[in-house]
Amino acid sequence: MGSSRLPGKVMKPIQGVPMIELLLTRLSRAKSLNQIVVATSESPNNAALVEHVRSLGYACEQGNEQDVLTRYVDAARVHQADVVVRITGDCPLVDPALVDAMVDDFLAAGVDYACNNYPPTYPDGLDIEVVSMAALLQSLAADDLNAYHREHVTPYVRESGHFSTQTFPYHEDWSAGRWTVDEPEDFAVVTRVFEHFEPDVHFGWRQVLELQQREPALFADNHAIVRNEGASMSNGQKLWRRAKRVIPGGNMLLSKRAEMFLPEQWPAYFSKAKGCKVWDLDGNEYIDMCIMGIGTNTLGYGHPEVDAAVMQTIADGNMSTLNCPEEVLLADRLVELHPWADMVRLARSGGEANAVAIRIARAAAGRDKVAICGYHGWHDWYLSANLANDKGLDGHLLPGLAPNGVPRNLAGTVFPFNYNNYQELEALVTAHDIGVIVMEVVRNVEPEDGFLHKVRKLATDRNIVLIFDECTSGFRETFGGLHKKYGVSPDMAMFGKALGNGYAITATIGRREVMEAGQSTFISSTFWTERIGPTAALKTLEVMERMESWNTITATGHQIRQAWQDMADKHGLSISHWGLPALTGYTFNSPNALAYKTLVTQEMLARGYLAGNCVYACTEHTPEVVANYFASLDPVFALVKECEQGRSVEDLLKGPICHSGFRRLN
Repeated sequence: MGSSRLPGKVMKPIQGVPMIELLLTRLSRAKSLNQIVVATSESPNNAALVEHVRSLGYACEQGNEQDVLTRYVDAARVHQADVVVRITGDCPLVDPALVDAMVDDFLAAGVDYACNNYPPTYPDGLDIEVVSMAALLQSLAADDLNAYHREHVTPYVRESGHFSTQTFPYHEDWSAGRWTVDEPEDFAVVTRVFEHFEPDVHFGWRQVLELQQREPALFADNHAIVRNEGASMSNGQKLWRRAKRVIPGGNMLLSKRAEMFLPEQWPAYFSKAKGCKVWDLDGNEYIDMCIMGIGTNTLGYGHPEVDAAVMQTIADGNMSTLNCPEEVLLADRLVELHPWADMVRLARSGGEANAVAIRIARAAAGRDKVAICGYHGWHDWYLSANLANDKGLDGHLLPGLAPNGVPRNLAGTVFPFNYNNYQELEALVTAHDIGVIVMEVVRNVEPEDGFLHKVRKLATDRNIVLIFDECTSGFRETFGGLHKKYGVSPDMAMFGKALGNGYAITATIGRREVMEAGQSTFISSTFWTERIGPTAALKTLEVMERMESWNTITATGHQIRQAWQDMADKHGLSISHWGLPALTGYTFNSPNALAYKTLVTQEMLARGYLAGNCVYACTEHTPEVVANYFASLDPVFALVKECEQGRSVEDLLKGPICHSGFRRLN
């Protein structure tokens, strides 16, 4: 019932009958079987399955979710089996006559194990394995048994060399047929087969084969699915595939799509995170030398003090008819850190904070047109920059993004300008009635020739509201906004990401005369009043100040950047650096840069790292962690050098090259 790719599949009805019932009904005609037992897991999800199977008069035993071998052995012990015939519950077209033939062949051969699918010759979905109980017990006791063997039951018997085995293939190769049920397309195919033979449910496999030859369109839906790919897919990849069917784009954040890292191989989902370590759905442990929650966790995952404060808030209650006092305390703290500011509005995401700031700024300026520099979220006001020119945001992290769904009448309201290009901004302000300038203080390069001071003066002289978007840069190099480093104060600023160390909280701060314009418009949201975000932010600020975390992560980032360069020099590779020191990254200067990034991710994943071509530093990235990371990275840089000298990088990759920006997944 807990299938990642097709949840609840064994109880899905075909012609009103659960698929597992059709399988059991067909299998019951096998003359060689003394008893049929359903061996499922102890997961609560299987309650309906267990109840239904038992109501049909069949035995049903429950065991470990992941250790299926132990589950099989325990079920076999209960029913005193000497030989086990293994049929998977997602193969309702399995033919009882084939089962009888396999049992006869197994007994005649006198082996420990027999099957009809290694190599495959029958259509996928007719797989039958027969194994002695003695072989299963011996496998379970083996010292070299691993998690893969436990999950898939028979590989150890088949592959270890300790047992006698025999394969009984069909005399023709029909292995291209796919009659199993792992995906929705599979279920559609199998449903059509049963509908064709209705009301007969005891048709043979050759009848199905004849139907496939006669009416191939009935079987076309699942042709592209690779046989047995589930056996080699991680649970994260299985869930990611399912996610792309039910969630547009697969998830809620472009930057976390598996295709941005390692298509078809990235773990995709986590079960636990602590410090700078992440565990995937299969229990694999990784060191996160990557984006650390998209830069949210500068104190590391699951910081004990922050988590304790949040847990106390949960115990006391997160929501109420009344307001939480923590929002006032947080507003006071942020104003204290930024003496130029007087007032604060809180939200929960960076996109929200930007939208709040733009609404207030437009109201304060009395003008609608906005000049932008940098990435500022997903809302209509920002994406409208691509309405007049679909390349308007190419230099602002969103190349190739069509502004579909953004009202066309917003065209001409937002104008991008390039960082450090003061003349471009000045020309925009002169040509248009710009009321608001919103920009990142720094992203990839330092300000040149007094750029920030010139922008400040321009905004002051032209009565323009100046906003610094510090959702990414805040608390990375200073205790507060990065603008403090350069001695330039805006009229408004937004903070997010690092503010709550992984808990959702963002803040828009500003001068009183600007912020009070928010009273003349409507900005309001229920969950901006929940208590966890402000609580986490207050404790995070306390810990940051005590640890001076911004100094630590900046120093770590500088160390990492220098070590990348040293390693590139060692191997004769050319790289370019980008980003703030605490959000540092590099790019291979090569036409194969994206393929090399994919190769680095692939090889480092195999070595126990979530890694690509950037590191978002946290206080848990100790010198030892960094040193071990570079020790693992060194042979990967050597591989890249081999590719630069002529070796094919495509031959080294086990899947597609990662995506570089916005791109549809399905």
